[in-house]
Amino acid sequence: MEIANLDWIIIISFLLITLLIGLIVSKKSGESSSQFFLSGRNMPWWLLGLSMVATTFSTDTPNLVTDIVRNNGVAGNWVWWVFLLTGLLTVFVYAKLWRKSNVNTDIEFYELRYSGKPAKFLRGFRALYLGVIFNVLAMGGISLAAIKIGQVMLGLTAFETIGIAGLITVIFSTMGGFKGVVYTDFLLFFVAMVGSVGAAYYLVNIPEIGGVQALITHPNVMGKISMLPDFSNTEQLIMLLIIPLAVQWWSAWYPGAEPGGGGYIAQRMLAAKDENHAIGATFFFNIMHYALRPWPWILVALASLVVFPDIASISYAFPAVSEDKLGHDLAYSAMLTKLPTGLLGLVLASLIAAYMSTISTHLNWGASYVVNDFYLQQINPNASEKQLVNVGRFATVLLFLASAALALLLTNALQLFDFILMFGAGTGLIFILRWFWWRINAWSEVSAIFVSGIVSILFNIDVISSALFGDSALMPDYMKFPIVVFITTVVWLLVTFSTPAEDKEILLNFYKKTTPGGPGWKTIIGNEQIETEGWSVPAGILAMLLALAMIYSLLFATGYFIYGNLQLGGILTIVALISAYLLSKVWKKIKVKIF
Repeated sequence: MEIANLDWIIIISFLLITLLIGLIVSKKSGESSSQFFLSGRNMPWWLLGLSMVATTFSTDTPNLVTDIVRNNGVAGNWVWWVFLLTGLLTVFVYAKLWRKSNVNTDIEFYELRYSGKPAKFLRGFRALYLGVIFNVLAMGGISLAAIKIGQVMLGLTAFETIGIAGLITVIFSTMGGFKGVVYTDFLLFFVAMVGSVGAAYYLVNIPEIGGVQALITHPNVMGKISMLPDFSNTEQLIMLLIIPLAVQWWSAWYPGAEPGGGGYIAQRMLAAKDENHAIGATFFFNIMHYALRPWPWILVALASLVVFPDIASISYAFPAVSEDKLGHDLAYSAMLTKLPTGLLGLVLASLIAAYMSTISTHLNWGASYVVNDFYLQQINPNASEKQLVNVGRFATVLLFLASAALALLLTNALQLFDFILMFGAGTGLIFILRWFWWRINAWSEVSAIFVSGIVSILFNIDVISSALFGDSALMPDYMKFPIVVFITTVVWLLVTFSTPAEDKEILLNFYKKTTPGGPGWKTIIGNEQIETEGWSVPAGILAMLLALAMIYSLLFATGYFIYGNLQLGGILTIVALISAYLLSKVWKKIKVKIF
């Protein structure tokens, strides 16, 4: 397809503004490692919240949602909607704990909570395991989406797409550090949202579709619009709703949705001005991420079923796309080719924005692990601030190059999502309990990480997988994830009780610093007189449930309003308002003032 001059002007102007922001903040960001990775811990809630939203709106997100909707309908999105439970638990229970810890990264937590060589090993191992391996995997999926967009919409080769988009991202990430990432995220969020909403509105109303009502009554779409799985289809119900709600949300480690908070979400909580701003940022993020953003992507995905009903039709329309990159996720990019001049430029800029915001965050976050938790702790404990910043910049470049190489080997985003989800199955409960149960030790986490990874790899070997899971095997396919969780959980519990507890002094110091409270610390606290705010977790859980009702009601109300079901949309809006009112009352009991 041909890109008009106006579209190129919009795209180039956007890229220049982004680079300018990186240049403006570069001097301040290079003063110290704290500035480079946390911006001096003085960030406000609204800026951090928008940064989280921008980061989780990556180039592969619309592609992932499109893949899900075309295969499993709108209800298939429960595979990630369920992570709202994890997110709200982080908001109302863990956000203030993270900010109180005052660590530089969530990996530094290990030597605050645990002791000795196991803690040091765990910190170094996780720094490379998450900051490099999993980080590269995540960025590979994001870069894959960019490659597909470049092929379909711009006629660029994979190398050209990664070279252009990646170069700009690496430049402002290495220059501006965390502040550059957050400031550009502010711009990137609005560009991305305007682009996605504008694209959805236009594409649903093209002649081939004929508007929302014509769309949802089309034979290719009617069976895909339900927001809940088919309750008469037991397997679908279990896979799309029951397992995610009952097991997945608390048990799995996934970037941006770690139980108890972690990764780049933790990085932003740690960069907040105080506990209030940490809570505010994460709550704002969860509202925007789940209640506001999904529907533009869902509408385009549903529309694609009319225009491109199968992969063969996509291949026919875009013969230049290599066969190894063909998949249902490509339908999103295919639909965008129908946009008019001007709007096309804005949408392309929004997709570039989505790519840059996510990649820049992953680069800065991953580099913070490499610098703070591996280089400084394991290699050069006496490194100067200048050396740490330089190592951080060098790590940023290497992480990008590794992820770009991986992107060339991948086929679709859903494939990567499923792999990462399975690989972290069973570890989530530790991340939740380690704040509130003194008996968990470093070996608990070490065993969980390795067992989860090993079992996941074994279960994905064709010979083993076909023997254990499937219609004619020992168990149905949907049992694969719960079994990994069960095995991992049993092993780490056995290891916990068969290895020595952490040193009492370490545990007391951790408790005094973070004051998590609760019955899980009574054995350690004993008669110690430690001033606390009281245990706010019960109130936090209640707040979590009310916020859950509010955000899900807003999500589904939006959907029903779009479908034209004003009555059900109105009822859910009322439920959301009542939940919000009750939440405001419970919030006061969490012991932290907000705004």
